[in-house]
Amino acid sequence: MGTGSSELDTLIRDAAAAITRAAESTSAADALPLIAEAQGQLTRAIDQAMAATVLEEGTSLRQAGQLAQLSENAVGPRLARTARLMPYATPEGRVTRTSVERARYDAELGRPAPTPDHPVEPLRFRRRRDS
Repeated sequence: MGTGSSELDTLIRDAAAAITRAAESTSAADALPLIAEAQGQLTRAIDQAMAATVLEEGTSLRQAGQLAQLSENAVGPRLARTARLMPYATPEGRVTRTSVERARYDAELGRPAPTPDHPVEPLRFRRRRDS
């Protein structure tokens, strides 16, 4: 059984394969890079699943965040990294409710997504304050 999205299914399978290889490792040092690989695949899978649920199933950004156990503020930047919603991201690298409405409208009319006029920067850790 799959999700119906070949990209999402591939990410899930790749993560499962990395976990299986990690479970077969003989040391923690051998398992660690495999676990990190699985984590990366799962992170991308979560992002793809959130994009699919807001675009195809009408889920709100808040509901998608709750389903993924993320804060609502974390959803927008993660959706901006997906191929389906990157063209609708704001210059700040976020997908908003308005962005999703536009993406749904374009999909309903069969219009191609707009060409992004700004690159979406990868997520980075930023310290709030020096201490």
